[in-house]
Amino acid sequence: MVDRGFQVLLITATLVFSWLAMMAVHELGHVAHLWASGGTLDHVVLHPAKLSHTIPAENPHPLITVLGGPLWGVLVPLGIWAALRRLAPSRAYLAAFFAGFCLIANGAYLTGDAYLQGGDGRELVQLGMPPWSLVAAGLPLVAAGLLLWNGLGRHFGLGPPERSASRFDAILMTALAAILVVTELYWSRS
Repeated sequence: MVDRGFQVLLITATLVFSWLAMMAVHELGHVAHLWASGGTLDHVVLHPAKLSHTIPAENPHPLITVLGGPLWGVLVPLGIWAALRRLAPSRAYLAAFFAGFCLIANGAYLTGDAYLQGGDGRELVQLGMPPWSLVAAGLPLVAAGLLLWNGLGRHFGLGPPERSASRFDAILMTALAAILVVTELYWSRS
């Protein structure tokens, strides 16, 4: 018997967690590259109801800073997935979903922003990167994310044969999503 309540909870909480954590890891990449290149930080916008962004105070190497977001925005989630595959294989599907989400989000962001130029893409093009290079980097990321997602539906109780989603995983992801929401709300106050 499929417990639809826990299935919906697991799917919803995993999506909320993945969206918020993806933005946090992406901004962490910008901040790490900003600091590593000798820059200083004004502030980072992280709020559950807003698109995240990093505002440098001084940015001596803007290209390095901008590239840090998508770079670490995919490497950190892939590292988490690799670690969970060894440490907690029964929960690795959650990390695989998150890593796939980050690959797709960062890849789509680079690809779409190559021509829309509303965020990092605008900065990258202004700094001399041709739009086609953003598409060339972004499309393989999207493809890798979709490949990573392939077959994960069964863990969420989707597809034949019908299976129940893990109640523990639903509660775990709900708790992690709630922690991220509270942390980002607190962060945005300061």
